[in-house]
Amino acid sequence: MFGIPGKQAVTLTPAAATQIARLMARQGSQGLRIGVKKGGCAGMEYTMDYVTEVNPLDEVVEQDGARVMIAPMAQMFLIGTEIDYQVSALESAFRFNNPNVAEACGCGESIKFKDDPAA
Repeated sequence: MFGIPGKQAVTLTPAAATQIARLMARQGSQGLRIGVKKGGCAGMEYTMDYVTEVNPLDEVVEQDGARVMIAPMAQMFLIGTEIDYQVSALESAFRFNNPNVAEACGCGESIKFKDDPAA
C-alpha cells in the first residue's frame, strides 16, 4: 500500500526472523501482524498479534521462514523499520529501529512519530 517497489517495508535481523519463525511454529499461526495504536506516555505504541489468516490489505514481509504482516493503518509509520530481537539477563524483547520516530519514552515502549498531526 505505502511500500517502495522492490523494497520490503520492514527488515528483520536474523535474531528477529528466528524468533518470529519459532513463535509461528509454536502458535500454529500464519505470522505476526504489526501495528501501532494510541497510548503510552509518548503518544503511540507498537502492537504485535498472532495471525490466523492474512488480510489482503496487509503488507506482507517474509524472511528466513518468518512472516510479518503490517496492518494497513501502520504502514506509513513503519516504512524503513528494522525489527530486532534482543536477549539480556533481565529481558527478551523485539526492538524496533524506526527512522520515523521523533521521540521515545524512557522505557522504550511508547513513541512519537515525526510530523504526527495527533501529537
